[in-house]
Amino acid sequence: MATVLQADKREDLRGSKLKRIRNQGGVPGVIYGKEVGNSPVTVEEVSLIKTIRENGRNGVLKLDINGNQTDVMISEIQVDPIKNNIVHVDFYAVDMKKEIDANVPVQAVGESIGVKNGGVLQQSLYEVSIRALPSDLPEAVEIDVSELDINDSLQVKDLVAGANYVINNDPEESVLSILPPTDVPNEQDAEGEDQGESEEAEPEVINESGDEAGNKGTEEE
Repeated sequence: MATVLQADKREDLRGSKLKRIRNQGGVPGVIYGKEVGNSPVTVEEVSLIKTIRENGRNGVLKLDINGNQTDVMISEIQVDPIKNNIVHVDFYAVDMKKEIDANVPVQAVGESIGVKNGGVLQQSLYEVSIRALPSDLPEAVEIDVSELDINDSLQVKDLVAGANYVINNDPEESVLSILPPTDVPNEQDAEGEDQGESEEAEPEVINESGDEAGNKGTEEE
């Protein structure tokens, strides 16, 4: 049974109204699609977060707008980078009988032989485009890396497509590889070289300093 998320239709689109909605624990949003056009709505942030956790980002849910239910998927979420709260959400009305394209995460599973031997797993593709019926979209495409050794790599064609979906990406596109370990001087050797220097030399004090580095908008406040 599909998850039902309650929503209210919005009539007042002024920026001051959007701020009031957020201050009261709501999230302004839009539902769009061929059959529904473009309709502003409001949902409760707590309920939205709970729905995402239960359903996933690619899950189909029913958006109940004042008693009228529509099958939708969450197409975009905007999050305040400072407060870390959701400030806007877009819902896409889907036809459950028609295939759609959606981006799905690629997740590496297991620890590769190469990594156990000191290699480094480098992933270059973190999501793939999937074509399927809305109800058949996977939450993620998992790839087992357990048997990969140093200098081994995987491409899109190595991903296992499901029985109910296909992968749209170029089959030759690189997904991940196991890189050789970086040559690092042995710590004991480095200590031996230091001890070989003059004992009268004063230790050098080094002060390190550095700087830390700390969606598409559909409405304007």
